[in-house]
Amino acid sequence: MGLRKKITNYHYLDFIPMELDGLALIELAHYKMPFGKYKNQYLLDIPEHYYIWYRQKGFPEGKLGRMMTQMYDIKVNGLEELIYNIRRDFKK
Repeated sequence: MGLRKKITNYHYLDFIPMELDGLALIELAHYKMPFGKYKNQYLLDIPEHYYIWYRQKGFPEGKLGRMMTQMYDIKVNGLEELIYNIRRDFKK
């Protein structure tokens, strides 16, 4: 079964915001913070309060900002476990 087919059938995707597709979720699950206090940590492992603070001040531009915005939505909706499972099941 091809990767896209496998991702499409992955039952966790039913609970993720619609703007995220399967391949983007895998990338998000494995993406690490490139700078600052949480440098080299998975975005998923960064505390929710950090995303709330960034939400108030404004997320960075570009890819990192988009990924942080998506992670903010995942965290405030309590969906972290789903991303942990994706990271476990779909190695980078």
